[in-house]
Amino acid sequence: MVNLEDAIIARYEHSGENFEILIDPKAVDMLKEGKEIDLIDYMVTDEIFRDARKGDRASEEVMKKVFGDADIVDIARTIIEKGHVQVTTEQRKEMQQSKKKQIIQTISINAINPQTGAPHPPSRIEAAMDEARIHIDPFKSAEAQVKSVLDALRPIIPIRFEKVKIAVHLSGEEYGRCYGDITGMGKIIKEEWQNDGSWVGMVELPAGLQNDFFEVLNAKTKGQAETKIIK
Repeated sequence: MVNLEDAIIARYEHSGENFEILIDPKAVDMLKEGKEIDLIDYMVTDEIFRDARKGDRASEEVMKKVFGDADIVDIARTIIEKGHVQVTTEQRKEMQQSKKKQIIQTISINAINPQTGAPHPPSRIEAAMDEARIHIDPFKSAEAQVKSVLDALRPIIPIRFEKVKIAVHLSGEEYGRCYGDITGMGKIIKEEWQNDGSWVGMVELPAGLQNDFFEVLNAKTKGQAETKIIK
C-alpha cells in the first residue's frame, strides 16, 4: 500500500452519494493506460469513504445500492474511471514532468531531422517543447499525446517519425554476442548464414536509435561489425 502523503483523492458522486478513495497517482495513470494492476497495492487503505479527509467511511448498504455490490476493488476502479481525481499543485507538476520525460523519450527514439537524417537529441526536443509552450495532460497517456506534440514541434524544428533499415555483417561469434542487443533495439526482417559461418541480416529499427545501434555493435565487436544504412 502507498503512504498517505503520497496519495491523492479520487471522488465519484452518484445518486446523491459521495464516494472517495486515497490512491497512488501512479495507479490512476496506469489504469487510464489500460494496464492491469492490483489496486489494493496502490491504496492507502482498503476502504471506501464518504469523506476521506474526515475518515468517514461509506456504508456497505449504500455501496450495494449504488454499485450493485460492496467489492472494494470494483468500486475503486469505478471511482477512478468515472470520477474526478484531486491532486495538489505539486503532485500535478510532478505527474506532468514524468509524462513529459516519457514523451521526449518516445520522440527521441523514433524521430529524426529529415534535413540531416540524424536523430534529435532529447535536449533539443525538450527546448522546442518549451518554446512551443506545449501543455502536458498529467492524466492522459504519453503515447496518446505524442502526435499532438509532434504537430506543435514541426513549426519549430524539422522532425518526423521514421524507421531505418540497416544491413549488418557479423562473424558467428560476434552474432552470439550481439543478438540480444540487435533484437532489443530493432527487428530482424531478413537474415542469412554465409558459407564461412558469418551472419548477414537486415535490421529495422526506429531512426532515433541508429547511432546507439552502431555504438553498441562497435563496442561488442571491437569495431569489426560491418553495417550499412539501406535507403
